[in-house]
Amino acid sequence: MTALIVAVSLLIGVSLGILGGGGSILTVPILVYLAGQDTKEAIATSLFVVGVTSLAALIPHARAHRVRWRTGLLFGAFSMAGAYGGGRLAEYIPGTVLLVAFALMMLATAFAMLRKPRDGAKKTRSAHGDLPLKHIAVEGLVVGAVTGLVGSGGGFLVVPALAILGGLPMGIAVGTSLLVIAMKSFAGLAGHLSGVSIDWGIALTVTVAAVIGSLIGARLAGRIPQDALRKAFGWFVVVMGVFVLAQQIDTAVWTHPATWAVLGAAASAAVAIRFRRRSRTTHPQPAPRARQDTALK
Repeated sequence: MTALIVAVSLLIGVSLGILGGGGSILTVPILVYLAGQDTKEAIATSLFVVGVTSLAALIPHARAHRVRWRTGLLFGAFSMAGAYGGGRLAEYIPGTVLLVAFALMMLATAFAMLRKPRDGAKKTRSAHGDLPLKHIAVEGLVVGAVTGLVGSGGGFLVVPALAILGGLPMGIAVGTSLLVIAMKSFAGLAGHLSGVSIDWGIALTVTVAAVIGSLIGARLAGRIPQDALRKAFGWFVVVMGVFVLAQQIDTAVWTHPATWAVLGAAASAAVAIRFRRRSRTTHPQPAPRARQDTALK
Protein backbone atom coordinates (compact mmCIF):
# COMPACT_ATOMS: atom_id res chain seq x y z
CA MET A 1 0.00 0.00 0.00
CA THR A 2 2.88 2.36 0.78
CA ALA A 3 4.31 1.85 -2.71
CA LEU A 4 0.93 2.71 -4.22
CA ILE A 5 0.67 5.86 -2.10
CA VAL A 6 4.15 6.95 -3.22
CA ALA A 7 3.35 6.26 -6.89
CA VAL A 8 0.14 8.28 -6.80
CA SER A 9 1.90 11.03 -4.84
CA LEU A 10 4.22 11.47 -7.81
CA LEU A 11 1.09 12.30 -9.83
CA ILE A 12 0.22 15.00 -7.28
CA GLY A 13 3.51 16.72 -8.03
CA VAL A 14 3.27 16.26 -11.80
CA SER A 15 -0.23 17.75 -11.71
CA LEU A 16 0.94 20.80 -9.76
CA GLY A 17 3.98 21.28 -11.97
CA ILE A 18 2.06 21.07 -15.27
CA LEU A 19 -1.37 22.45 -14.38
CA GLY A 20 -0.68 24.72 -11.41
CA GLY A 21 -3.38 22.88 -9.50
CA GLY A 22 -4.96 19.54 -8.88
CA GLY A 23 -2.56 18.59 -6.10
CA SER A 24 -5.05 18.57 -3.26
CA ILE A 25 -7.76 17.19 -5.55
CA LEU A 26 -5.60 14.07 -5.59
CA THR A 27 -4.10 14.36 -2.11
CA VAL A 28 -7.33 14.35 -0.11
CA PRO A 29 -8.74 11.19 -1.79
CA ILE A 30 -5.35 9.45 -1.49
CA LEU A 31 -5.11 10.14 2.24
CA VAL A 32 -8.75 9.20 2.87
CA TYR A 33 -9.12 6.11 0.68
CA LEU A 34 -5.55 4.74 0.56
CA ALA A 35 -3.93 5.90 3.81
CA GLY A 36 -7.12 5.45 5.86
CA GLN A 37 -7.14 8.91 7.41
CA ASP A 38 -10.36 10.62 8.44
CA THR A 39 -11.50 13.56 6.34
CA LYS A 40 -10.32 16.39 8.57
CA GLU A 41 -6.88 14.87 9.18
CA ALA A 42 -6.52 14.29 5.41
CA ILE A 43 -7.50 17.89 4.69
CA ALA A 44 -4.91 19.28 7.12
CA THR A 45 -2.19 16.93 5.81
CA SER A 46 -2.98 17.82 2.20
CA LEU A 47 -2.41 21.50 2.95
CA PHE A 48 1.12 20.74 4.15
CA VAL A 49 1.86 18.46 1.19
CA VAL A 50 0.52 20.88 -1.40
CA GLY A 51 2.18 23.92 0.20
CA VAL A 52 5.68 22.40 0.15
CA THR A 53 5.21 20.87 -3.30
CA SER A 54 3.98 24.16 -4.77
CA LEU A 55 7.11 25.95 -3.53
CA ALA A 56 9.28 23.33 -5.24
CA ALA A 57 7.32 23.56 -8.51
CA LEU A 58 7.44 27.38 -8.41
CA ILE A 59 11.22 27.51 -8.88
CA PRO A 60 11.41 26.23 -12.50
CA HIS A 61 8.37 28.33 -13.48
CA ALA A 62 10.04 31.43 -12.05
CA ARG A 63 13.23 30.73 -13.97
CA ALA A 64 11.16 30.49 -17.15
CA HIS A 65 9.50 33.89 -16.35
CA ARG A 66 6.04 32.36 -16.00
CA VAL A 67 5.23 33.99 -12.63
CA ARG A 68 3.43 37.35 -12.17
CA TRP A 69 4.93 38.27 -8.80
CA ARG A 70 2.85 41.32 -7.81
CA THR A 71 -0.44 39.65 -8.68
CA GLY A 72 0.62 36.41 -7.02
CA LEU A 73 1.80 38.00 -3.77
CA LEU A 74 -1.31 40.18 -3.40
CA PHE A 75 -3.67 37.35 -4.35
CA GLY A 76 -1.82 35.08 -1.93
CA ALA A 77 -1.99 37.62 0.91
CA PHE A 78 -5.77 38.00 0.62
CA SER A 79 -6.12 34.23 0.19
CA MET A 80 -4.15 33.60 3.38
CA ALA A 81 -6.67 35.64 5.36
CA GLY A 82 -9.56 33.72 3.81
CA ALA A 83 -7.80 30.37 4.23
CA TYR A 84 -7.12 30.87 7.93
CA GLY A 85 -10.76 31.78 8.57
CA GLY A 86 -11.94 28.83 6.48
CA GLY A 87 -9.65 26.47 8.38
CA ARG A 88 -11.08 27.58 11.72
CA LEU A 89 -14.65 27.27 10.43
CA ALA A 90 -14.05 23.77 9.04
CA GLU A 91 -13.79 22.42 12.60
CA TYR A 92 -17.57 22.86 12.96
CA ILE A 93 -18.67 21.35 9.62
CA PRO A 94 -19.10 17.56 9.06
CA GLY A 95 -16.45 15.94 6.88
CA THR A 96 -18.98 14.52 4.40
CA VAL A 97 -20.45 17.97 3.82
CA LEU A 98 -16.96 19.36 3.14
CA LEU A 99 -16.15 16.67 0.57
CA VAL A 100 -19.49 17.02 -1.26
CA ALA A 101 -19.01 20.79 -1.44
CA PHE A 102 -15.45 20.16 -2.64
CA ALA A 103 -16.67 17.92 -5.49
CA LEU A 104 -19.43 20.31 -6.60
CA MET A 105 -16.99 23.24 -6.76
CA MET A 106 -14.60 21.11 -8.80
CA LEU A 107 -17.31 20.37 -11.38
CA ALA A 108 -18.39 24.01 -11.61
CA THR A 109 -14.79 25.09 -12.15
CA ALA A 110 -14.21 22.41 -14.78
CA PHE A 111 -17.26 23.66 -16.70
CA ALA A 112 -15.82 27.19 -16.70
CA MET A 113 -12.46 25.93 -17.98
CA LEU A 114 -13.94 23.76 -20.76
CA ARG A 115 -16.33 26.40 -22.09
CA LYS A 116 -15.15 28.07 -25.27
CA PRO A 117 -14.65 31.77 -24.48
CA ARG A 118 -16.84 34.17 -26.41
CA ASP A 119 -15.25 36.38 -29.01
CA GLY A 120 -15.29 39.36 -26.66
CA ALA A 121 -13.72 37.36 -23.84
CA LYS A 122 -10.68 36.05 -25.69
CA LYS A 123 -8.43 38.96 -24.84
CA THR A 124 -5.58 38.20 -22.49
CA ARG A 125 -3.33 40.58 -20.64
CA SER A 126 0.25 41.11 -21.70
CA ALA A 127 3.00 39.10 -20.09
CA HIS A 128 3.76 42.00 -17.71
CA GLY A 129 0.28 43.37 -16.93
CA ASP A 130 -1.22 42.99 -13.45
CA LEU A 131 -4.81 42.58 -12.29
CA PRO A 132 -6.70 45.44 -10.58
CA LEU A 133 -6.37 45.39 -6.80
CA LYS A 134 -10.14 45.12 -6.15
CA HIS A 135 -10.36 41.99 -8.34
CA ILE A 136 -7.38 40.44 -6.57
CA ALA A 137 -8.88 41.19 -3.13
CA VAL A 138 -12.33 39.69 -3.81
CA GLU A 139 -11.10 36.63 -5.68
CA GLY A 140 -8.30 36.04 -3.17
CA LEU A 141 -10.60 36.09 -0.13
CA VAL A 142 -13.16 33.76 -1.73
CA VAL A 143 -10.61 31.26 -3.03
CA GLY A 144 -8.74 31.36 0.27
CA ALA A 145 -11.88 30.57 2.26
CA VAL A 146 -12.51 27.53 0.04
CA THR A 147 -8.91 26.42 0.58
CA GLY A 148 -9.28 26.50 4.35
CA LEU A 149 -12.68 24.78 4.36
CA VAL A 150 -12.02 21.82 2.06
CA GLY A 151 -8.25 21.43 2.25
CA SER A 152 -7.72 22.36 -1.36
CA GLY A 153 -4.64 24.33 -2.26
CA GLY A 154 -7.06 26.07 -4.57
CA GLY A 155 -5.26 25.64 -7.89
CA PHE A 156 -8.47 24.39 -9.43
CA LEU A 157 -9.96 27.78 -8.48
CA VAL A 158 -6.88 30.02 -8.70
CA VAL A 159 -5.95 29.06 -12.26
CA PRO A 160 -9.46 29.78 -13.65
CA ALA A 161 -9.62 33.00 -11.59
CA LEU A 162 -6.35 34.20 -13.11
CA ALA A 163 -6.97 32.87 -16.63
CA ILE A 164 -10.72 33.46 -17.09
CA LEU A 165 -11.52 36.40 -14.81
CA GLY A 166 -8.08 38.00 -14.84
CA GLY A 167 -7.27 37.38 -18.50
CA LEU A 168 -3.75 36.08 -17.89
CA PRO A 169 -2.19 33.70 -20.43
CA MET A 170 -2.68 30.12 -19.28
CA GLY A 171 1.03 29.42 -18.83
CA ILE A 172 1.50 32.50 -16.61
CA ALA A 173 -1.69 31.70 -14.68
CA VAL A 174 -0.26 28.24 -13.92
CA GLY A 175 3.07 29.59 -12.67
CA THR A 176 1.50 32.39 -10.63
CA SER A 177 -1.01 30.02 -9.07
CA LEU A 178 1.80 28.01 -7.47
CA LEU A 179 2.93 31.07 -5.48
CA VAL A 180 -0.66 31.68 -4.34
CA ILE A 181 -1.24 28.01 -3.48
CA ALA A 182 1.87 27.81 -1.31
CA MET A 183 0.98 30.95 0.66
CA LYS A 184 -2.61 30.05 1.43
CA SER A 185 -1.98 26.36 1.98
CA PHE A 186 0.26 27.19 4.94
CA ALA A 187 -2.28 29.71 6.22
CA GLY A 188 -5.06 27.12 5.98
CA LEU A 189 -2.83 24.57 7.72
CA ALA A 190 -2.33 26.98 10.64
CA GLY A 191 -6.10 27.22 11.01
CA HIS A 192 -6.53 23.43 11.03
CA LEU A 193 -3.72 22.66 13.48
CA SER A 194 -5.75 24.11 16.33
CA GLY A 195 -8.10 21.12 16.18
CA VAL A 196 -6.35 18.37 14.12
CA SER A 197 -3.13 16.39 14.56
CA ILE A 198 -1.03 15.25 11.58
CA ASP A 199 0.72 11.92 11.01
CA TRP A 200 4.06 13.42 9.97
CA GLY A 201 5.44 10.09 8.71
CA ILE A 202 2.77 9.84 6.01
CA ALA A 203 2.86 13.59 5.38
CA LEU A 204 6.60 13.64 4.71
CA THR A 205 6.50 10.46 2.56
CA VAL A 206 3.79 11.90 0.32
CA THR A 207 5.52 15.29 0.21
CA VAL A 208 8.91 13.95 -0.93
CA ALA A 209 7.31 11.95 -3.75
CA ALA A 210 5.14 14.91 -4.77
CA VAL A 211 8.12 17.30 -4.87
CA ILE A 212 9.95 14.98 -7.25
CA GLY A 213 6.87 14.82 -9.46
CA SER A 214 6.45 18.61 -9.39
CA LEU A 215 9.95 19.18 -10.76
CA ILE A 216 9.19 16.79 -13.61
CA GLY A 217 5.85 18.47 -14.31
CA ALA A 218 7.29 21.99 -14.31
CA ARG A 219 9.82 20.99 -16.97
CA LEU A 220 7.03 19.64 -19.18
CA ALA A 221 4.68 22.63 -18.69
CA GLY A 222 6.47 25.00 -21.08
CA ARG A 223 6.20 22.50 -23.95
CA ILE A 224 2.42 22.06 -23.87
CA PRO A 225 0.15 24.37 -25.98
CA GLN A 226 -2.08 26.76 -23.98
CA ASP A 227 -5.41 25.39 -25.28
CA ALA A 228 -4.35 21.81 -24.63
CA LEU A 229 -3.27 22.79 -21.11
CA ARG A 230 -6.64 24.41 -20.45
CA LYS A 231 -8.62 21.39 -21.69
CA ALA A 232 -6.43 18.92 -19.81
CA PHE A 233 -6.97 20.86 -16.59
CA GLY A 234 -10.74 20.96 -17.12
CA TRP A 235 -11.19 17.25 -17.85
CA PHE A 236 -8.86 16.26 -15.04
CA VAL A 237 -11.01 18.19 -12.57
CA VAL A 238 -14.20 16.63 -14.02
CA VAL A 239 -12.91 13.09 -13.43
CA MET A 240 -11.79 13.77 -9.88
CA GLY A 241 -14.96 15.69 -9.03
CA VAL A 242 -17.21 12.84 -10.18
CA PHE A 243 -15.07 10.34 -8.26
CA VAL A 244 -15.23 12.25 -4.96
CA LEU A 245 -18.97 12.92 -5.36
CA ALA A 246 -19.68 9.26 -6.11
CA GLN A 247 -17.80 8.19 -2.97
CA GLN A 248 -19.76 10.54 -0.70
CA ILE A 249 -23.33 10.24 -1.97
CA ASP A 250 -25.33 7.23 -0.79
CA THR A 251 -26.01 4.46 -3.31
CA ALA A 252 -29.75 4.91 -2.85
CA VAL A 253 -29.46 8.45 -4.19
CA TRP A 254 -27.71 7.29 -7.36
CA THR A 255 -30.29 4.59 -8.04
CA HIS A 256 -33.32 6.79 -7.41
CA PRO A 257 -35.33 7.61 -10.61
CA ALA A 258 -35.40 11.31 -9.73
CA THR A 259 -31.60 11.46 -9.81
CA TRP A 260 -31.47 9.99 -13.30
CA ALA A 261 -34.28 12.28 -14.44
CA VAL A 262 -32.29 15.34 -13.33
CA LEU A 263 -29.08 14.03 -14.91
CA GLY A 264 -30.92 13.25 -18.15
CA ALA A 265 -32.46 16.72 -18.28
CA ALA A 266 -29.08 18.34 -17.64
CA ALA A 267 -27.41 16.24 -20.37
CA SER A 268 -30.19 17.06 -22.86
CA ALA A 269 -29.90 20.77 -22.10
CA ALA A 270 -26.13 20.65 -22.56
CA VAL A 271 -26.45 18.89 -25.93
CA ALA A 272 -29.15 21.35 -27.09
CA ILE A 273 -26.99 24.35 -26.15
CA ARG A 274 -23.99 22.85 -27.92
CA PHE A 275 -25.94 22.22 -31.16
CA ARG A 276 -27.43 25.70 -31.02
CA ARG A 277 -24.00 27.29 -30.73
CA ARG A 278 -22.66 25.11 -33.53
CA SER A 279 -25.57 26.02 -35.83
CA ARG A 280 -24.95 29.72 -35.18
CA THR A 281 -21.32 29.26 -36.15
CA THR A 282 -22.17 27.26 -39.28
CA HIS A 283 -25.09 29.47 -40.36
CA PRO A 284 -24.40 33.03 -39.18
CA GLN A 285 -27.34 35.39 -38.92
CA PRO A 286 -27.72 37.77 -41.94
CA ALA A 287 -26.92 41.41 -41.30
CA PRO A 288 -29.90 43.78 -40.81
CA ARG A 289 -31.15 45.37 -44.02
CA ALA A 290 -30.20 48.86 -42.90
CA ARG A 291 -26.59 47.76 -42.47
CA GLN A 292 -26.62 46.09 -45.89
CA ASP A 293 -27.90 49.28 -47.54
CA THR A 294 -25.20 51.29 -45.80
CA ALA A 295 -22.56 48.87 -46.96
CA LEU A 296 -23.78 49.17 -50.59
CA LYS A 297 -23.51 52.94 -50.46
